[in-house]
Amino acid sequence: MSEGFLLSRLLLRFDAPDDVLLTNLSAVALTPDGSLWLGADEGTGLERLSPIESYVYGHHQHFELSNFIPLDNPEEEIDIEGLDYFNSYLWLVGSHSLKRKKPKGKDVNSDIKRLTEIKREKNRYLLARIPVKNGQLLSSFSTVDSENKEFRAAVLQTSPDGNQLIEALKTDEHLGVFISTPLPSKENGLDIEGLAVYENKIFLGLRGPVFRGFAMILELEVEEKEPGVLTLKNIGENGKQYRKHFFELKGLGIRELCLQGEDLIILAGPTMDLDGIMKVYRWKNALAQSSNTISYFNSELLEFLFDLPFCLDSDHAEGLELFNSLEQPGLLVVYDSPNPNRILSEREVFTDIFRLSNPLQ
Repeated sequence: MSEGFLLSRLLLRFDAPDDVLLTNLSAVALTPDGSLWLGADEGTGLERLSPIESYVYGHHQHFELSNFIPLDNPEEEIDIEGLDYFNSYLWLVGSHSLKRKKPKGKDVNSDIKRLTEIKREKNRYLLARIPVKNGQLLSSFSTVDSENKEFRAAVLQTSPDGNQLIEALKTDEHLGVFISTPLPSKENGLDIEGLAVYENKIFLGLRGPVFRGFAMILELEVEEKEPGVLTLKNIGENGKQYRKHFFELKGLGIRELCLQGEDLIILAGPTMDLDGIMKVYRWKNALAQSSNTISYFNSELLEFLFDLPFCLDSDHAEGLELFNSLEQPGLLVVYDSPNPNRILSEREVFTDIFRLSNPLQ
């Protein structure tokens, strides 16, 4: 085991006590104005924090996503699992997963019955972009330069079973059976937990399913079919609307993605609902791939970087972002179920910044 080198910690300060934000952070992105954007796997909004002193972010502002994009049910959680910024857009993705009801511990027969109940929540089938300017989310804005370009909020085209991506995957030789069978997340069902965007490329990391120890990243490209609606382009083999990239991660699923130059940083962790070592890998030359790929453990294209410190029943790493610290390249990690030692107060929690080697080192 090679544990990551902790460069420093970042303190997140929210404006009021909020247990959901302290304990359920699932995604993070940094925008050029210095804002730190956070998503949680509960709720229907995004949080923005701004730097207020060295290694402290505060001035908390909440944004309800229903003010910018249509949601099937504004009261139903999105299960945000990925955030990224590119070219004036903040991108976000929901888990696209089913969920099984949890026992409540009050009545044996009722709890056993609850374990048979699988639920589909349409808000989870969300892939969207929202314009951001000067630290504010906007439905749209136009530039005033010679290009006079308009930036508009938009979502991937929806369908009765979710969205266009789900429809495209229904006949996939690997993923189709996981969509036709009602298999929940954390039970090797379909579960998106990573997002990275560069120009017209969108990478989605799958926590599940895992295939004989190989995890998968989906690569997409989208275009705006009409104002506010995105559609998938045909980029894959045999006219498919996606490419598939497989990674031998020894049974781990993908928990988050983050671009560093041409490379993609991969956070890998357990697919099931259990504690285990979480590892960080580098997929080299990710942006240069033009077909389906498979990368083997410690091969030329897949490099192991480090393990995250293991904490039983806590510190489930969920979000990644590049964040330089002490004049060195760093990787910011935010946690779901943080260890109590991270919680400074009922509205403050620490995150970690680990040293990250440069792509050419």
